[in-house]
Amino acid sequence: MKIDAQQLADRYAAVWNEPDPVARREAISALWRPDGVHYVSTREARGHAALEERIMGSYSKNVRDAGYAFAAVKNAQVLPGVITFNWEMIRPATREVVAVGLEFLQVDEEGRITSDFQFIVS
Repeated sequence: MKIDAQQLADRYAAVWNEPDPVARREAISALWRPDGVHYVSTREARGHAALEERIMGSYSKNVRDAGYAFAAVKNAQVLPGVITFNWEMIRPATREVVAVGLEFLQVDEEGRITSDFQFIVS
């Protein structure tokens, strides 16, 4: 199966902006394997329920309460089993970038995330 890295990156960023809990849960299920894991700093979220809790926490803090939005930079790359891309947290009204991150995703043959390593760049 050929994986469209940029499409996956865009779907990944969109899930962090998703206000609807049901749509968010469905997007998580489509993006990550059931045993998928997300690492950031000292935190680990393993499995769909933990991923949902992690993403909801970020959504509540950054999108709902602070008014930011996440967007994938148009630089996604794919190698066998790996996708990398940068993302930005922006102020939607001005497009001002307030944070930048790097995602290193290990994916299965179906393009679902098995391991997600998130690095905050700035």
